Amino acid sequence: MGISDDDGRLCFALALWNGRDPILKERLFGLTGPEGNHGEDVKEHYFYLDSTPTHSYMKALYKYPQAEFPYAALVNENKRRGRNEMEFELSDTAIFDDNRYFDVQVEYAKASPDDVLVRLMISNRGPDNAKLHLLPSLWFRNTWSWDGVCGPCGGKPSITAAGPGTIVAIEPLLGTHVLHAEPVPGAPAPELLFTENESNKHRLWGAPNESPYVKDAFHARVVDGQMDAVNPARTGTKAAAWYALDIPAGQSFTVRLRLTRQDAPSIAPFGKPFEAIFADRNREADAFYAAKGHDALDPAHRNVARQAAAGLLWSKQFYYYDIPPWLDGDKAQPPPPASRKSGRNADW
Repeated sequence: MGISDDDGRLCFALALWNGRDPILKERLFGLTGPEGNHGEDVKEHYFYLDSTPTHSYMKALYKYPQAEFPYAALVNENKRRGRNEMEFELSDTAIFDDNRYFDVQVEYAKASPDDVLVRLMISNRGPDNAKLHLLPSLWFRNTWSWDGVCGPCGGKPSITAAGPGTIVAIEPLLGTHVLHAEPVPGAPAPELLFTENESNKHRLWGAPNESPYVKDAFHARVVDGQMDAVNPARTGTKAAAWYALDIPAGQSFTVRLRLTRQDAPSIAPFGKPFEAIFADRNREADAFYAAKGHDALDPAHRNVARQAAAGLLWSKQFYYYDIPPWLDGDKAQPPPPASRKSGRNADW
């Protein structure tokens, strides 16, 4: 449910933890080709609901179980099944029984091309109170480690704290952006976490890390409770606003954030104009699709067409598959296995 600039340099997305999973959920879980009985497959429940071609308005929904995510069951059962059998899906595991899950609805609205409003509605669909740790995260794609220097970006970027609920991200080519994270009424103010978006070499390869603060630090801090995993100086190349929400049964919390260029017109980040911008962008999206003939459809088909368009637009992605560096490895990191040069796509 994340976004980035058109070069994938500055990225924003969500991380979640239900207090029971063994890992912080920072990405969708899926099976590789050999693991799935029908090949590669994502085993999650997520839905793209709306988007305009300019992404002036975007809306999506993710369903996050409240019990421990059944990673092993999904892998083992799909491995057991043959190609002529149905796939074993997340909903087949009984993880959603009694509606024990969170609806995580994500909306984006642009006040201008460089001023993005974010509204997250977190709903507890289950019969009991449930806790959710929500970490809206901002990071720079790691270009500085490719050759030990940051050639493409003109210098290593930085993300630092600039007050309660305020994060400043500076990159030579993109300029300065500010992420505002609003406190949620009835919940503790979000704690700002900082680390480097750099691989944990010690964990992966047994090699020393240049910094004690590595890219899996938020998992270590939130899930494992390691206080020293994040940078106490509150600076790095990856940051998050950590919301700890205790949500009553059947209730919802709304979390609001705003990512904008520092030189954008000076306005209060939240308040009545925030909601008015969402309302305007929503109306404009309705008008856009009406002009494309959606009004001629019955309500059910109109909904299908709208979500189909949203899926195409949301799924636009940035791929940077540079074959020689992938084969040879990053100069600043341990070399990849020799088998890589004779593996899949070696002829490329």
